[in-house]
Amino acid sequence: MTRDGLPPLTGPADLHAIERVPLADRDLALTTYELLVRAARRWPGAPCALWIPDPSAVEEHTVLSFGATLDRVHAVAHALHGLGVRRADAVTLMAPNCGDLLVATLAAEAVGIAAPVNAALDLRQVADILRLTGSRVLVAAGPELDGELWERLLDGAADLGVDTLVALSPDSGDRGTGSGPGTRPGLRVLRLDDLVDSGPAAPAGLPAPPPEPGDLAAFFHTGGTTGTPKVVAQTHRNQAVMAWSLALAGGAGTGGSIVAGLPLFHVNALLVTVLAPMVTGERSIWPGPLGYRDPQLYASFWRLVEHYRPRAMSAVPTVYAYLSAVPVDADISSLELPVVGAAPLPDGVRRAFAEATGRELLEGYGLTEGTCAASATLPGHVHPGAAGQRLPYQTVAAAVVDEAHGRVRVLPEGETGELVISGPTVFAGYVHRDGGRRRVSRDGVVVDGRLRTGDLGFVREDRVHLRGRQKDLIIRGGHNIDPAVIEDALLGHPSVSAAAAVGRPDRTSGEVPVAFVVLTGPPATAEELTAWAGRHIGEPAARPRTVTVLDAIPLTGIGKPYKPALRAMAAARHFRDELAAHGIDGVRLDTAHENGRLTVRLTGTGTGTEAARAVLRDHDVDVRTRTEEEDR
Repeated sequence: MTRDGLPPLTGPADLHAIERVPLADRDLALTTYELLVRAARRWPGAPCALWIPDPSAVEEHTVLSFGATLDRVHAVAHALHGLGVRRADAVTLMAPNCGDLLVATLAAEAVGIAAPVNAALDLRQVADILRLTGSRVLVAAGPELDGELWERLLDGAADLGVDTLVALSPDSGDRGTGSGPGTRPGLRVLRLDDLVDSGPAAPAGLPAPPPEPGDLAAFFHTGGTTGTPKVVAQTHRNQAVMAWSLALAGGAGTGGSIVAGLPLFHVNALLVTVLAPMVTGERSIWPGPLGYRDPQLYASFWRLVEHYRPRAMSAVPTVYAYLSAVPVDADISSLELPVVGAAPLPDGVRRAFAEATGRELLEGYGLTEGTCAASATLPGHVHPGAAGQRLPYQTVAAAVVDEAHGRVRVLPEGETGELVISGPTVFAGYVHRDGGRRRVSRDGVVVDGRLRTGDLGFVREDRVHLRGRQKDLIIRGGHNIDPAVIEDALLGHPSVSAAAAVGRPDRTSGEVPVAFVVLTGPPATAEELTAWAGRHIGEPAARPRTVTVLDAIPLTGIGKPYKPALRAMAAARHFRDELAAHGIDGVRLDTAHENGRLTVRLTGTGTGTEAARAVLRDHDVDVRTRTEEEDR
């Protein structure tokens, strides 16, 4: 046993040694509240979180110790309880990263259910999420932290169905000189600071019995930037066991630190950079409210590493692609664990980061439904093509799923199939509404006791190898094409910094591959890049029909390439070309990718739209028509 009683996890042999002890026999905290209580008891004065308000001034920061974090969580828990929040109630949280957002998230899990939401979502999407969660209390960035968001929420509160709006203040504590948070009829508007600081001091501890391991801890929404996101329910046991597993894989201990730049509405931010450090007594370094989404951070990032000496950081591939282009002008020798996850890691990004920094990216694999991670690359165990070693007490396998009979057939080691996961970190289910009743169900996604991931891959010697998303596969005439083959080839071009390949509808083959790229190097034309891909992709069917240069690849809120938008873009361009080839004009064509299918809306005169419908009917798309008169 090492690191204050934690078993070592340095390779496959340790994994099996750990699992010889039943999980139930281990003395683990099994709720997020108990995680914090134990950390505060063991390291009361040690820093838990370090907040940098301005990423251009990285040396300036505020610190919250483990003991102070627990005290603040107790105070905020009493405030939420006073607003009527009980164990089964969800508290929605919408704000850029700040100290009280972290505290409010932990407090919401302690007395109810935390429901973080991406502030970039359209309010209609937010309303859909709140309809599922039933949240009546919304904790959000106040006017000094994000004035535009605050006004949107004030004006939209009635449509969101909330009756209480609580404002968070910046870490600097500066409320400016404004007139206050404002009011709206029928809406209770409060500042969190006022709730906590006014009146008699809250008693020590929680205002209600602490959560149990099986209680729901959080609702996380998943999905892209359009459409209705799904809402994932995680239990306290899910999160606490995952935090312990991640702490083992990180191999750090008391006094270490990790850069935490992902937004707190994402499961990786909460599990990897908040809860896992509580197991080992590490501190999290939070660089500015927007974290990795702030362009200003990259110019000062290496200086931040030199100043605070973090051992680890956790980010998505796009962050490492940006950092690879920033000259290393500081001492970054402390950085041993640059962890990457949330999206497949392109080989081009892996190579570029290693060349720029001398460090290998440590890839992990997981999903929100699995409470963050199923595998992690251990220091010194990088295997090209592998997304790490499975984590303790989880099983990961490639399988064929028989949906009709509810059975899973596990494939032999090394054979590719859909990855399925079982173990204590498989989520409680998706949140649904049946009339006015909220329910949580795993029907269809957990089959025969195993979580369906939708990812293709294989497992060999406990290491997970990814082969793309089932829905991202480009199927050309029955031939499955992994878009990563195309993306990796294009990322090898000196001018390309980002690439994404998707399938474009094709009358003969069903779909053909096309690619989108972002350029940062020497100028290159689309024709040159198409020719480059043709020379560097050995499989003729995988060579992209076209390459389109964009200013930026559309991303989800956490930095994943948002391929439905690219599919819609590629389809729209192709369909317009088809209509032009048939001499059809005067018809507006709008394409979207909704619920896994392409939808085309045709607007124009009746004759024109019907002619266009006839041209497109052979494609596997939903075609809808709308006349100009109806539009008016």
